[in-house]
Amino acid sequence: MLKQFHQNEREAIRVYRRFMEEGKDQGRRPELVGGGLVRSMGGWSQVLSLRSRGEIGEHDSRILGGGDFVAEILKEADQKVTRYLPIKKREVLIKEVIEKICQEEGVGEKELGLGGQARRVSSVRAKVAWQLSREYGIPMAEIARHVGVCTSAIANAIRKIEMENMK
Repeated sequence: MLKQFHQNEREAIRVYRRFMEEGKDQGRRPELVGGGLVRSMGGWSQVLSLRSRGEIGEHDSRILGGGDFVAEILKEADQKVTRYLPIKKREVLIKEVIEKICQEEGVGEKELGLGGQARRVSSVRAKVAWQLSREYGIPMAEIARHVGVCTSAIANAIRKIEMENMK
């Protein structure tokens, strides 16, 4: 969706935010109100017609779009949910991510686990936290235990990375 605003992700986020700010003054718009299926089909008469023929359209009130698009989004969302891992596999994944990022950034895993505040260690910790949290759905408290800081430090590190990416 962001690519509709700009090819560069940071610029797209900036333009999107401006777009959203400008849209606040438009208030409630009828074409954007109502359930997903009713809105996507163009009204209740089309939905009733579809049902009278025994057809069922894929729908979800959170998704604006036709049945095929809704089905595609729901399938993609289901694939992302399957990425959440059982506890045993999470432990292995956490260790792999920490090892990889530490090696790339030249920071020792022990140094990371001591909870120090040196800038390069904090930067590595933030990268580890962001990847584990945002890409794999690992709880922040669990990440915190592995990198030697409290959960709020993990939340702040992730927030900082996301704010930097928005600029």
